Amino acid sequence: MKQNLKHITIGILLFIGVNFLASKVYQRLDLTQDQRYTLSEAAKETVATVSSPIKVDLFLEGNFPPEFKKLKVETEQLLEEFRSYNPNITYEFINPLETDNPEALQQQFNSRGMKGAQVEVRENGKVSTEVIFPWALAYFQEKTVKIPLLKNTLGATPEERVNNSIQNLEYAFANAFHQLVNAKSKRIAVLKGNGELDDRYVADLFSTLKDTYFIAPFTLDSAAVAPVKTLEQLHTFDLIVAAKPVEKFTDPERYILDQYTMNGGASLWLVDATQIVQDPESGITAAIPLDINLGDFFFKYGVRINPNLVKDVYCAPIVLATGEDRESQYNKYPWLYNPLSASANQHPVVNNIEAVKFEYASQIELLPNQIQKTILLSSSPITKLQGTPVEIDIDKEIPDALEIINTGPDPSAFPAGETPLAVLLEGTFPSVFTNRIKPFKLSDSPQAGLEDKATSSPTKMLIISDGDIIKNQLERGRPLELGFDKWTNSFYGNKEFLLNAINYMLDDSGLINIRSKKIAVPFLDPQKTLEERSKWQAINLLLPLGLLAIFGFLYSYFRKRKYTR
Repeated sequence: MKQNLKHITIGILLFIGVNFLASKVYQRLDLTQDQRYTLSEAAKETVATVSSPIKVDLFLEGNFPPEFKKLKVETEQLLEEFRSYNPNITYEFINPLETDNPEALQQQFNSRGMKGAQVEVRENGKVSTEVIFPWALAYFQEKTVKIPLLKNTLGATPEERVNNSIQNLEYAFANAFHQLVNAKSKRIAVLKGNGELDDRYVADLFSTLKDTYFIAPFTLDSAAVAPVKTLEQLHTFDLIVAAKPVEKFTDPERYILDQYTMNGGASLWLVDATQIVQDPESGITAAIPLDINLGDFFFKYGVRINPNLVKDVYCAPIVLATGEDRESQYNKYPWLYNPLSASANQHPVVNNIEAVKFEYASQIELLPNQIQKTILLSSSPITKLQGTPVEIDIDKEIPDALEIINTGPDPSAFPAGETPLAVLLEGTFPSVFTNRIKPFKLSDSPQAGLEDKATSSPTKMLIISDGDIIKNQLERGRPLELGFDKWTNSFYGNKEFLLNAINYMLDDSGLINIRSKKIAVPFLDPQKTLEERSKWQAINLLLPLGLLAIFGFLYSYFRKRKYTR
């Protein structure tokens, strides 16, 4: 009795000791090859100091195909990693269609910009269509951020689409938590005064950015009367965006922009080297060179935007009407002047994004200097360069394009190869005004800490040879989502590309680098699954029963043998 009591006491003490150690020492092991369940340090930092609850509602509940169930599982496991790091993060899966009025709910989702997606569900040989809302809403104190969980990719299979979505999950949640927890600090200036795009055409991008950054228009007109003060005011911004300027920059404006860069300011240039004009009398449409007086700027930084047009066989279509009045029909036709760029570059700005649509883009030529250059987007290998000025006759271009698409392109007719369309510059920039007469003196502004510099602080600049890449379409005067083409009902990656680019140039925490993380998600082969379905069903049903029968027989045999002696 005493011996048994001693063993029980030792057992209880061991149990208490093990539990005490487990409460003090906690470790999660990620044995996956791609470390998909290990949060990056940048992601951890977004929630490291959170002491109030963050609640996440996930609308990934319902009748889903198997690949979307995989997305749900991966999302839940990722949030478990966040919650294990910070217990203040909670989440709940919600079926948005379990409501008395699903149509009203769908309108509510659409009003938030959370559009549903149609998926095919195959069950017992039957195919049905379901609407799902692959979104999440994160709440922190008085703030709410929507999180997209599904990435659309042109021409991708459902498995590829889900795989791309899983690839983006960690960045999507980390970025959302960063927006919720951190107050806005960075400032973006949208340049005005040189014929840039009207506000309504850039409304969608900047309405999205205003949740993360301070956005303000900035005119350079005052450079003519108060250049030093204008530079002082511009210096308070972290990034300037020039959205398709078409009027020449004056020397004072150029010097302000030069010294803004010299003092470490980042910039995003969306510029056209050509202009599409139409003769009102003859109706002829032509492309002519456009000079905004920034050629020597970009040349000094190591790039040159040539005044030509890129014609790419891999292009976005346009819609044309045929017939008259009620008999009119709208058909899509290939338009080689609208290149589509689907970069294979693994840079975090363009990794795993939809193809980006350009309109009348020009070639960017790279020149040798000390600045680091990264080609983010380029045309396809089947490209030709069209010099300007040139007449653009749609009645000739469309038949030619159709013939190329139907019969296949002649490689000799498209000799330009992959042509750079968007180039990222990083490093220390030289001043364009070195050894030149300055339009005004900066010595009048010692209080702002500004002085004439010949070499910049380390900074970044993105040059894109198409101003329309930032332009959203309008529907009854209201801006549509950037990247959506209402004529073809297609989505392109313009918005995600520009958001990633701006986040990259203003990101001090390295959060955008999470996008470079590679995750390989295995999926079942549907054809092989269908062919071997019966075999594996039989194995799963009969093998356990067979093993159980063998065990029962052996148990009975040895039991009888033991007790019949």
